[in-house]
Amino acid sequence: MPDKQLGFIGVGRMGQHMASRLIEAGYALTIYDTNETAMQRLEQRGATRAKSPADVASQCETVLVSLPTPDIVKAVALGQNGVIEGGKAKVFVDLSTTGPRVAKEVAEGLAKKGITAVDAPVSGGPSGAEKGTLAMMIACPKALADELRPAIEVLGKFFYIGDQPGAGQTMKVINNLLSATAITITAEAMVMGVKAGLDPSVMLDVINAGSGRNTATADKFPRCVVNRRFDFGFTTGLLYKDIKLCLDEAEALSAPMIVGNAVRQVMAIGKAEMGPDADITEFVKPLERIAGVQVGKKA
Repeated sequence: MPDKQLGFIGVGRMGQHMASRLIEAGYALTIYDTNETAMQRLEQRGATRAKSPADVASQCETVLVSLPTPDIVKAVALGQNGVIEGGKAKVFVDLSTTGPRVAKEVAEGLAKKGITAVDAPVSGGPSGAEKGTLAMMIACPKALADELRPAIEVLGKFFYIGDQPGAGQTMKVINNLLSATAITITAEAMVMGVKAGLDPSVMLDVINAGSGRNTATADKFPRCVVNRRFDFGFTTGLLYKDIKLCLDEAEALSAPMIVGNAVRQVMAIGKAEMGPDADITEFVKPLERIAGVQVGKKA
């Protein structure tokens, strides 16, 4: 990428921060999103607007995408007016979470047009995207990974997973299952403690100084739950989708997922009660309701 020209499709919750960091690092971005406001925000920072994914792929050799669901990724990559119909794109970098089977399907479809797919899911949430501290899980031919590395490292820490499409996705859905497990069990533990009369802030201090520390106790609960902000920036529906992708792949591999299936069932209750657009930190609310308590700062 000697000319530092990149395409970027999907500049929403995660994409807007990643695109902003690339602009700040001196990359010229051609962007597309179905959200007009999202595009205007980045245009003000110097990005160039495109009319469609195909238009982006007709202007840029390397196209990055950050999209919410596997179906949207497939449509943007392979559908009408998709990247596959562009006239210039040679590399398709998918920062989304699609699961390994969709990653392989997209890679096979794009290969017919001479476009190499890079499986590059990320972990770290909107705050990690904003700070450039994401974990970047890269699966593609090694030489291409090395070529992309300078741009990837603008966004976060580079981890080369392998050369097979789908390897990055497998790593990502395993990571997200662990994250979801931390949220669900921490919610149950915190509700129990408050029900027993413990101060939630003191609980978190103790847990984070001991062996129970996890991503939910260290970040999500003190930052988003105890103060009742519920603004981590990732939806319950998307996390549930990631859990399902992991369990589907585990089933295909005949790998046991006893605890994982329990996490999916508990998360399904929260999604059904609060709706798929609820922030993942709101998952504690149904448990609070059942117990008749609230995990919030004591007066």
